[in-house]
Amino acid sequence: MTTQEPPQSLTVSQLNGLAKQLLEDCFAQVNVTGELSTLSRPSSGHWYFTLKDDRAQIRCAFFKGKNMRVNFNPEPGQQVSVRGKVSLYEGRGDYQLIVDSMQQAGAGALALAFEKLKQELLAAGWFDPEHKKALPSNIKHIAVVTSPTGAAIHDILSVFNRRWPAMRISVLPVLVQGNNAAGQIANAIAWANHWARSKQQDFDVILVSRGGGSLEDLWPFNEQIVAAAIHDSELPVISAVGHEVDFSISDFVADIRAATPSAAAELLSPDQAELISRLHLLKGRLAKAQQLRLRRWQEQLLSLTRRVRDPRSQLREQSQRLDDLELRLHRQWQQSQRRRQQRLNAANQQLALLNPQRQLSNKQRDLSQLRKRMLNAIRQNMKQSKAASQSLEHQLRNLGPEQTLNRGYAIVQNVDGTIIRDTKQLDPGQLLRAKFGHGEAELRVEPKSG
Repeated sequence: MTTQEPPQSLTVSQLNGLAKQLLEDCFAQVNVTGELSTLSRPSSGHWYFTLKDDRAQIRCAFFKGKNMRVNFNPEPGQQVSVRGKVSLYEGRGDYQLIVDSMQQAGAGALALAFEKLKQELLAAGWFDPEHKKALPSNIKHIAVVTSPTGAAIHDILSVFNRRWPAMRISVLPVLVQGNNAAGQIANAIAWANHWARSKQQDFDVILVSRGGGSLEDLWPFNEQIVAAAIHDSELPVISAVGHEVDFSISDFVADIRAATPSAAAELLSPDQAELISRLHLLKGRLAKAQQLRLRRWQEQLLSLTRRVRDPRSQLREQSQRLDDLELRLHRQWQQSQRRRQQRLNAANQQLALLNPQRQLSNKQRDLSQLRKRMLNAIRQNMKQSKAASQSLEHQLRNLGPEQTLNRGYAIVQNVDGTIIRDTKQLDPGQLLRAKFGHGEAELRVEPKSG
């Protein structure tokens, strides 16, 4: 009979160490979502808490240095999403989660979506200052895109009633929370522009607003459809969404961002009390200016009264001036008459020189002289032409063929009249005709004897 050796016994520390190693190897990185419970923050700076759901719970440790990157204030009861590794606290043998990061459940995905859309619109230039429209100098009518029952419209109307009750406020009612809110907000902005373009409403600006809330509550104002409606708006758009610490995509795209709905109303409304005080100040200045002007007019009237002279003296001066003007007029008339007579005499002299009968006699005399000169020139040309013709005729006779023939020469022609210039044109027995100075003769070519 053989005996079996009992298994090696482990200490508690060894068992916990092996379990810890096994857990950390199998669950090196996990994401867990649950409800935050029993949060404690000792002076060491570490956080210890429990994550639970409706059926289980797990203890968690979030050490100092890691937990400093959390951008919200965790409170028991919040839904959070953590990332870390599963481990074992060997001292107590407690199974726990060592946390590396924490974010609000749901809000983390929304925050990522928010940042992604923000970067896309920033790259597209939708936030650029050159795209921002200035507010009109005299705002009379505001289109408020908000919930008609929310706290935002109550705050807006309260500020306007206190500061400027004359402001016209048109509420374009929309949902400001939920799945359908973004589409309603975008449509309301588009309709406000359409009504202003078609002159159905005289809107000066659009105020997009709602009260505070969580990131999920404010999410419609982070939708691209709302950002596009604000970007395409022809009217200036003011965004007043949430509290002062809340920022939405509509705040970045809008022409002006107001920290709260009340701040937007303060921005758009002049201070009634301040205007009344200013009017009183201007009224006092106007009264003083009027009094000063009245005193100046009185002084001017007194000065003019002292300068007024006796009317009879003015009449005598005017009469004397009239006589002087009459004498000057008479002298100018006489001088004018003399100039007219001189111009008339000069015109008569010129007319005598230009008398048609006299000019006609001169032209006839000139014509008779030209006729004589022309006849003389014709006779002289005829004489010269006749002499030249006789000289040419004499030269022609001297150079003509008759004179050559008279000197003993003859012209030999073929029977067809062709002149024979070379013996190569001759053939034995050929008939020729010779022309002499006096008469003609027929010839026959005889062969040359050997």
